[in-house]
Amino acid sequence: MNDDYLKNTLINTIFEDRRSERRWRNIRLAAWMFILLLLIILIFTPSTSELAAKKNDTPYVSLMRLNGPIMSNTSFSAYQILPNLVNAFSDKNSKGVILLINSPGGSPVQASIIHDKILELKKEYHKKVVVLGEDELASGAYLVSTAADKIYVNNNTLTGSIGVIMGGFGFVDTLQKLGMTRRLFIAGSHKDRLDPFEPLDAQDVIKVKRVLEQVHQNFINTVIAGRGSRLRGSYEKLFSGDFWTGKEATQLGIVDGTANLWTVLDQEFGVKHYHDYTTKIHFLQDLFHNTVTQLYFHLTNKILPIREEIY
Repeated sequence: MNDDYLKNTLINTIFEDRRSERRWRNIRLAAWMFILLLLIILIFTPSTSELAAKKNDTPYVSLMRLNGPIMSNTSFSAYQILPNLVNAFSDKNSKGVILLINSPGGSPVQASIIHDKILELKKEYHKKVVVLGEDELASGAYLVSTAADKIYVNNNTLTGSIGVIMGGFGFVDTLQKLGMTRRLFIAGSHKDRLDPFEPLDAQDVIKVKRVLEQVHQNFINTVIAGRGSRLRGSYEKLFSGDFWTGKEATQLGIVDGTANLWTVLDQEFGVKHYHDYTTKIHFLQDLFHNTVTQLYFHLTNKILPIREEIY
């Protein structure tokens, strides 16, 4: 009897294990099917605003989302943005263009290229451009925004930072402590400027300050050209590199007021819908790329080589 009991118990255990295995296999399959279905919906289903905008008689504006650090290898770069920007402006049925910006700034070169292209497209297509800042509208991102006819932000948007920063590290005694000898060969007496393994040279400091001042002055000139008489407060304060909340920025005249997307659509363009011209990037790719870029940008405290000065 004991043998029969053990045999039945073993058989029941085997069947139960198999049932459990099939159950979990079905659960995993269902989960993967759900994820796949969700991805298909996310990729191929446009927003309700976009659907409405595509109706022939529905008025709308062109919209582009400009997010993250402005660098040559990010989604907020001239190479990535300009083709879609041209499409947004050239849309004959669009009533204007809204740039939804959320960025701490970045490369002055990339920012200037985008800024100048916006001015060029405004002149060519005679379309009104409004910038709406989200969490951050700072530094190079603010430079881009000055090409717009109007700039709006949230009360809490970090705005401004009209200045230039450059940094680095010094490792003068590091190699010696590690028992290493460095060999450096150059052609050109200043090719080794700012060598992190050599003591900081006074002439190098003068040179860097001169370059930064020139870049800063270019930034200032761009802001003055774009904002003109709307600026309030002393230039010393406005161009100190400081940043403000959206409410303070409005008082200083560096933005035109506080608003959200829906109020901008209604009050500036008299429409309720938009067509999104932002490049559609796979969300996993975008998440990974932006995470890596943001970590680099913030952990280095905005430190880049001299050839990539940033605002």
